[in-house]
Amino acid sequence: MSTDMTIDWDVEVPMRDGLVLRADVFRPQESGNYPVILAMGPYGKGLHFEEGFPSYWRDMVEAFPEIAENTSNRYQNWELVDPEKWVPDGYVCVRVDSRGAGRSPGFLDPQSQIEARDFYDCIEWAGVQPWSNGKVGLLGISYYAVNQWHVAALRPPHLAAICVWEGFADYYRDKVRHGGIMNDFLDGWFNKQVVRVQHGVGGRGFIDPNTGYPVAGDDQLSEQELRENRGDPAGNVKARQLDGAYYAERTPDLSRIEVPLFSAGNWGGMGLHTRGNVEGFVAAGSTQKWLEMHGDTHFSPFYTDRGIALQKQFFGTFLKKEDNGWLDRPAVEVLVRHPGEKFTSRFEDAWPLPGTVWTKFYLDPHENALTNEPKSAEPVAYHAMGEGVRFSLPVADHAREFTGHAALHLSLSSSTVDADVFVVLQLFDPQGEEVTFIGSNDPKVPVGLGWLRASHRALDPDRSTPYRPYHTHKDPQPLEPGVPVTLDIEIWPTSIVIPSGYRLDLVVLGRDYKNSEIEIADAMYTTQGVGPFTHTDPADRPAEVFDTVNHLHFDPADPPYLLLPEIKAAN
Repeated sequence: MSTDMTIDWDVEVPMRDGLVLRADVFRPQESGNYPVILAMGPYGKGLHFEEGFPSYWRDMVEAFPEIAENTSNRYQNWELVDPEKWVPDGYVCVRVDSRGAGRSPGFLDPQSQIEARDFYDCIEWAGVQPWSNGKVGLLGISYYAVNQWHVAALRPPHLAAICVWEGFADYYRDKVRHGGIMNDFLDGWFNKQVVRVQHGVGGRGFIDPNTGYPVAGDDQLSEQELRENRGDPAGNVKARQLDGAYYAERTPDLSRIEVPLFSAGNWGGMGLHTRGNVEGFVAAGSTQKWLEMHGDTHFSPFYTDRGIALQKQFFGTFLKKEDNGWLDRPAVEVLVRHPGEKFTSRFEDAWPLPGTVWTKFYLDPHENALTNEPKSAEPVAYHAMGEGVRFSLPVADHAREFTGHAALHLSLSSSTVDADVFVVLQLFDPQGEEVTFIGSNDPKVPVGLGWLRASHRALDPDRSTPYRPYHTHKDPQPLEPGVPVTLDIEIWPTSIVIPSGYRLDLVVLGRDYKNSEIEIADAMYTTQGVGPFTHTDPADRPAEVFDTVNHLHFDPADPPYLLLPEIKAAN
């Protein structure tokens, strides 16, 4: 509990350019040298979880009461560890407000190279403090996971291990432009979640209940001064449709990561993190690396007893040299998803899962079915903003599992010079009702999602595989109206066991998937099945280009098909 900790508030951490960031340090009362769990980010180290996000906290604790047990909850912070559950086990927990956020001054520019350099300096500072054993581990959800990829690629000497819990890796493909299509998340996230705790908001903002200090610093700047002291992430993305230097600066070289790595991803994180956790695990240069894929919300798996036990076993191995069995753990654990929010754990030796049978299901427009043999047919038209075209996998009398990457191979023409293709995998029960799942940012997500702007269809042959197309997004190729082009569309990693009598559908359309809209208190958006990751910007998707009629083509020489990762020994 808190009485067993020594807490140092607003400790000054010097950066190499002379700026000082501020950190809170939670450490055991007994002097000694302890391993460090460090996180740095822009959400305000003094903003209490329950005050900043009350409905998320309430819903999480109602679903998992264990989260609020054995702690006073006084120091619960959004997407960070509860120090009352770590310090008693002999860890020092350090939270740093990143440059320009919270109580740290400076220019606010999230996920920039300067921020990664600051993170490096924080790690090196923590590694030589009198309470440190010289081993620093990084842990946190989302933003506090994403920037781990960046700093680990810089190889700070005192960094000993990273646990990337639901964190994307590719700024362009994972966060801001799905398949080249700009999503609506960035502007709302930055202005509603980050700017509210920008350094200089001062007493107009939140107050830290533990210190009485303003969460966003003692300085109180004018609105104009605040605007001048921060970047414009959404504006920068809107001005840059193609991948290039701006996105490269915010996308780490994963091959340079060499420290032990534990990547924990969420099947329901479609639209932000899922792809990055898998890509990061596969591409990291670390010789010791593990992947775990789970379900449920963005927060609960991190804070439950199971989540904390995994984190402590991993860090106990690499920060404390404990012989706790982690090194005997297989490289991959998948919590295979079943309808009804049921998951079964299975360990594997690699990703993609060994023994995966990459199975082609051909699109049959005659029966609107997914079949084992290709079918020739006349082109099928659909209105891009309508219900799209649906193809169903025939119902089986046995369970079938699909876990891993998926892809869609299409031939498509447009009546204009471009087309946005949205791909949805949906599950239906024997009564014909759609079965959705709790997602990380939406309570009702489908089985899988994929996106591609047709003019961005060019593939990188060195980085593409049949099950994971990789598009360059650097050389747009406009369509000639009425002339079909070949598209290979990535569908983000997924897992589903389809029970006997259930049906899997593929839907091809020109807009976002939608189910019933749900208002969630404190959320920055109305949920419709894709969280905040909608694609509706009229400047990015002008109606005269994208609100049009498309045609699917069925050439027997190049038939369209859905490629699924079938696991023959279905659970």
